[in-house]
Amino acid sequence: MAAAWGRALGRVGLQFLRTRGGIGGPVSSLVPRVPLQGAGGGSGSGFRSRLFWSVPGRRVRGRVFGGAFLLGGGLGLYQTAKFCFHNQLAEQMALQSDTGELRLTLYQYKTCPFCSKVRAFLDYHGLHYDIVEVNPIMRKEIQFSQYRKVPILLADDGETLQLNDSSVISSAIKTYLISKNTNLKQVLSYYPEMKYKDEKGKEVTEYSNKYWVMLGEQEVEDHYPSKESMKEEVKWRRWVDDWLVHLISPNVYRTPTESLASFDYIVREGNFGSFEGFCAKYLGAAAMFVISKRLKNRHELQSDVRQDLYKAVNDWVAAIGKKRPFMGGSRPNLADLAVYGVLRVMEGLQAFDDMMAHTSVQPWYEHMERATKQHQGKHE
Repeated sequence: MAAAWGRALGRVGLQFLRTRGGIGGPVSSLVPRVPLQGAGGGSGSGFRSRLFWSVPGRRVRGRVFGGAFLLGGGLGLYQTAKFCFHNQLAEQMALQSDTGELRLTLYQYKTCPFCSKVRAFLDYHGLHYDIVEVNPIMRKEIQFSQYRKVPILLADDGETLQLNDSSVISSAIKTYLISKNTNLKQVLSYYPEMKYKDEKGKEVTEYSNKYWVMLGEQEVEDHYPSKESMKEEVKWRRWVDDWLVHLISPNVYRTPTESLASFDYIVREGNFGSFEGFCAKYLGAAAMFVISKRLKNRHELQSDVRQDLYKAVNDWVAAIGKKRPFMGGSRPNLADLAVYGVLRVMEGLQAFDDMMAHTSVQPWYEHMERATKQHQGKHE
């Protein structure tokens, strides 16, 4: 509305300046005659008459009046610009408030279970983030990082910081969202990086406290039903990384047909060139079928790896019990989000359909899907 008033006043002013007759032009009719009374009232020629005739020259008087209208139009436009600026500023502040004042960029493979865990966490909490799909062969997208795995999350709350490891990302961002007076750099200091060499001499990177949300006692009371529930969350998050995630590859690459279907999905959703995609689909499918057998032996799985998947999922559902919809009680906790994130990478594949048909996980899974898509954790 302010913009409309400003434009109208400006047009009137310009029209008046173009009028040679000044007060004799069409604008004179817009100003009513108001008789003046009091000392020197005289013949009642009115306020408009006295105002204009006090300025020598009709053209000058016209320009003064037109200038007044232009000034009014300018003020209207100024108020409009000011109004729009404040609106934009409010929208930006609201967006920053919604995202915890974080600007987030996730480097990922879409079909990676660990990356899916992070997306489930970010989506549930309603955090806006940009995605960079990494080419799994060249990995040029993460050349800036000495850490050569995904997911990688770049987070900026005034300083750009790199978060590695899916469990660290969830724990650190959750800590940051709850501890309002702590900046992200301080939060990351709670998860120190440790490097060591395993039995094969390969360098391994680990992080202390990665399954813990680092809170004070009052914050724990505010966000967890009990300290035992927090320990339960840590236990099952660890179980996801140590056990559940290792059941995915042997199940989705269980047979040559399933392996080919899995790589068709991977190539379709991933960042591959045409030739890379062709090679990945057929050579990768054959290779992963063989590797899945090795993984089965390494993790001591049954001959029918589906049975291990069914048992793991049913163990999870049994741990939740019948009295609560989620491990976190009335709302998902980080363990719920981790399990959901890992299982959903199988969607559209035979292993997922079999899991739904032969376990009791479907009600919980559907609740998680709804909670994540609706960003139900946004205002926790």
